[in-house]
Amino acid sequence: MAQILDDIIKKTEEDLEKRKVDYPVEWLGRSLAYNPFAPKDVYSALKSTPENRYRIIAEIKKASPSKGVIREDFDPLVIGQAYEKGGADALSILTEPHFFQGNKEYLGMVRRYVSIPLLRKDFIVDKYQLVEALAYGADFVLLIATALTRKKLKELLDYTHHLGMEALVEIHNKTDLIKAIFAGANIIGINHRNLETFEMDMSLSERLIPLIPNSKIIVAESGITTHETVQELSKIGADAFLVGEHFMRQDNITEAVQKLKYGK
Repeated sequence: MAQILDDIIKKTEEDLEKRKVDYPVEWLGRSLAYNPFAPKDVYSALKSTPENRYRIIAEIKKASPSKGVIREDFDPLVIGQAYEKGGADALSILTEPHFFQGNKEYLGMVRRYVSIPLLRKDFIVDKYQLVEALAYGADFVLLIATALTRKKLKELLDYTHHLGMEALVEIHNKTDLIKAIFAGANIIGINHRNLETFEMDMSLSERLIPLIPNSKIIVAESGITTHETVQELSKIGADAFLVGEHFMRQDNITEAVQKLKYGK
């Protein structure tokens, strides 16, 4: 599993070269003129408030490299609507096709029928993918600090903001956190899962949250399955909680979101 991140990035870069030829960035840019969806206010959607303390980013995810297919009965639109009905504050949509069986088309499918912000969750290494995200209806994108140099992360984050979108900058250690702060991240996600080994460390948030400036939105990611865990992470400073596999394995997704968010 230690090689998986490198394999994903390599495959992503190969795909990019093909897409840039088939659909030049100029073509994507022209399509934006007909895009009726302006990026939504992600910061407000994810900021914890007394009225809405536990913000949920619910993930539309068919498969993963470590678990294989997670949900056989997979309809992105039905899942997205069920999430919103349950009280999700944003949706994360996997668009990586080879290892997660995602598709960027899912963004456009869901965008037309839900009102909450959409995250393009992918392995973004190039500005082209950011223009893609905007063209297909994303409001914010995932930038993985572990997969990017400090300079590249800042370049991509600056361009994300230039396009009017936000970014969830994902970290897993202090080195990643330094990169995120240097880049100017407004939203920082702490992934309890190590993307190189896929091992889980649920104590990571407790160690890293005290190091994050107060003005940042903090998103706890991976391994969150109970309302009690949400409460505990909220007490130490987490604003929002990104949950995918747990929801994808439930028969009633709407009820699962309500139980995690409200405890009932």
